[in-house]
Amino acid sequence: MSGRRAANFGIWFFGALGGILWGYDTGVISGALLYIGRDIPLSPIVQGLVVSGLLAGSMAGAGLAGRLADSLGRRRMILGSGLVFVVGTIGAALSGAAPMLVAFRFVMGIGVGIASVVVPMYLSELAPKEVRGKLTSLMQLLVTVGILVAYLADYALSGTGAWRWMIGLGVVPAVLLVAGIYTQPESPRWLAVNKHDERTARTVLTRLRGSEQAADAELADIRAGARDEAEHAEPLRLRMLAGGRLRKVFTVGMLLVFFQNFVGINTIIYYAPTLLTNVGFGSSGAILANVGIGAVNMLMTLPAMRLIDRAGRRPLLLIGALGMCAAMVLLAVVNLGGLTKGPLLLGLTLAGIAVYVGSFSVSWGPVQWVALPELFPLRIRAAAVSVCVVFNWLFNLAVALVFPPLLDAFGAGLNFLFFAVMTALAYVFVWRLMPETKGRSLEDLERDLVGA
Repeated sequence: MSGRRAANFGIWFFGALGGILWGYDTGVISGALLYIGRDIPLSPIVQGLVVSGLLAGSMAGAGLAGRLADSLGRRRMILGSGLVFVVGTIGAALSGAAPMLVAFRFVMGIGVGIASVVVPMYLSELAPKEVRGKLTSLMQLLVTVGILVAYLADYALSGTGAWRWMIGLGVVPAVLLVAGIYTQPESPRWLAVNKHDERTARTVLTRLRGSEQAADAELADIRAGARDEAEHAEPLRLRMLAGGRLRKVFTVGMLLVFFQNFVGINTIIYYAPTLLTNVGFGSSGAILANVGIGAVNMLMTLPAMRLIDRAGRRPLLLIGALGMCAAMVLLAVVNLGGLTKGPLLLGLTLAGIAVYVGSFSVSWGPVQWVALPELFPLRIRAAAVSVCVVFNWLFNLAVALVFPPLLDAFGAGLNFLFFAVMTALAYVFVWRLMPETKGRSLEDLERDLVGA
């Protein structure tokens, strides 16, 4: 392998570890919840707190990551997130009481929040421009890989109910991330723009691109981009988003992240084994079925990466909402229709969940992350997207926190019916308000959406 290819491989490999680790820590709790109660009593509300502790930490980490990444650098922040992962994972695995488990899940969440902001930023700034456009969808794929790996770990350890090992195995990719990212270069864009060290930036670019001419050309682009940002950027104030020309695009952005969470995907990612045991699966069978759900989640992200620039954002969102709505209606009917526990109920429930997850993974999963930056004008893009991402984690937390008590109080059927209504409203939102951004320059979109 040439020096250039080795350098690029290292960056992508350790960047991938960040996405996989994000997915692992998000997904592993679904199986662990079935066994934690043997050692630590968990009421439905405490179950919600255990799951949502990570999401609260993610919201805090995402809120801090952008500014700290500008002052400390991308590489240091990824290194820091890996260390936070290690501490949080070990603490959660060794927890002896619910408050301690919730607290260390919060610490893990800080690492997830940092990774969710900084890893895509780091990769996009080091990647060659010809593959940069695929990066966001690639990160979504890596997160689904991490979720699948977590489900496989849950299943492998389900025979013994070793929930501490389920959680604790997350320390392996965390340690690899810390060791690996330490050997990687800092972002050349950060070096040139934030540290004003163009000499080191040029050295890094020469190593990555394979020639001094390519490095000089890219460094000139970085300078031009930095000047453009300096001329157009301005502090984001709430009144800018709540009124005037930006109100419409901010409303679209907020509704996009709202519906992505309130269509019910988080209940499946975090609580699918719990749902499946409620309709008659045994613990090991529920976790094995969850592995299949994780595989569907990952595999259906692959066609999304091809279709998002061919079919467009709106068609994917519309088709995905219809598929999710049909699946939730099926799940509601079979759970409210009086079917006794047996093969028919188990099969229809599993089929409904698989159709739902597949519909989400090919549409709402990746499209949100691609469409959000396209909605906002350059001068406030980074800050506005950060606001939407923080609310994304907040909505995620709300669903994860309240679902176990609602499941306990009303059963699965009524909850599925609620999510069927939400997916139908998501369809109406896309049909009436969501603009198509495929194949259009960001400048054209800015003129059309905000009249700039």
